[in-house]
Amino acid sequence: MTDALFQPIKLGQLTLNNRIVMPPMTRSRASQPGDIANDMMATYYGQRASAGLIVSEGTQISAMAKGYAWTPGIYTPEQISGWHKVTQAVHQQGGAIFAQLWHVGRVTHPDNIQGQQPISASAIKAKDVKVFVDNGSQEPGFVDVVEPRAMSHDDIEQVIEEYCQAAKNAVEAGFDGIELHGANGYLINQFLDSGSNLRQDEYGGSLANRLRFLEQVVAGVVDAIGAERVGVRLAPLTTLNGTIDANPLETYTAAAALLDTYKVAYMHIAEVDWDDAPPMPLSFKQSLRSAYSGVIIYAGRYDKAKAEQAIESGVADMIGFGRAFIANPDLPKRMEQDYPLASHQAETLFGGGEQGLTDYPNFQSQGES
Repeated sequence: MTDALFQPIKLGQLTLNNRIVMPPMTRSRASQPGDIANDMMATYYGQRASAGLIVSEGTQISAMAKGYAWTPGIYTPEQISGWHKVTQAVHQQGGAIFAQLWHVGRVTHPDNIQGQQPISASAIKAKDVKVFVDNGSQEPGFVDVVEPRAMSHDDIEQVIEEYCQAAKNAVEAGFDGIELHGANGYLINQFLDSGSNLRQDEYGGSLANRLRFLEQVVAGVVDAIGAERVGVRLAPLTTLNGTIDANPLETYTAAAALLDTYKVAYMHIAEVDWDDAPPMPLSFKQSLRSAYSGVIIYAGRYDKAKAEQAIESGVADMIGFGRAFIANPDLPKRMEQDYPLASHQAETLFGGGEQGLTDYPNFQSQGES
């Protein structure tokens, strides 16, 4: 076995200790009211700071951007202060952390966005998609999403500005950078994929038009905080939340080339997740590598051996390990020492308190105290 995962790597202005990424994972434990990151979350991320890079759970850029109950925001002073506790905890342990900025677009319900109708690239309801709501008057639970309205040009300009302000807020909160969530069927993805974008204007139709919203958001946040602090997550083959593209190889190779033009710090590929995508062919990965010259992160059912093989082959520079990080706060050490991995409790993934969040222990080998 090689030690490819445990080599340092330069990411923008940072030098990371290893190639292991804790990718964004929704945990739905923000303080209410106000969707504020809290001390419990600071403990959780601080415990996992031995990752080369942590990317925070999806963090809404505005009240309208929220898809699920109890997820954190980064658009109010209280939310910025809450996140500052998190970044401090990670930095005190020598870690690095980017904030994942998301706008869910149509993947929400009026109960989560103050009674408003959701917005999207087009007025197309996502099929067979449910979201978690807490409207304060009934038992929290899952409900069907509703049909969104197509965004006007004013809407588009406003959301781009919200991304830029959220990026500035993230830096103010102490994050080392931000990741734009362009994957998993959320707003940027809704513009990118041909099946969810039926617009007739300069934001729809041709591939160049469908890439326009992504480009304008990237250009805005790069201008706001610098390209070295910006990453972008894409999911070329997933069909999560109903976004499907007719020609993903063409679309996402072009998106990778676009990101290369802006010299963003990294491109993060959500490869497979929750059984909603086929395996990504090696040829697809090679096309992405040819189009984009920065750091490439892959996440999706990797183990140590598969991760090291991906790095050694040159298609990947870093690898994300999602659910493994939930039950193994010391995951890099366990991987390096080939210690056994604990399993997470599925019933405590979303919502609740410390149980299933901060109470997973580090591994104690014989002779360790």
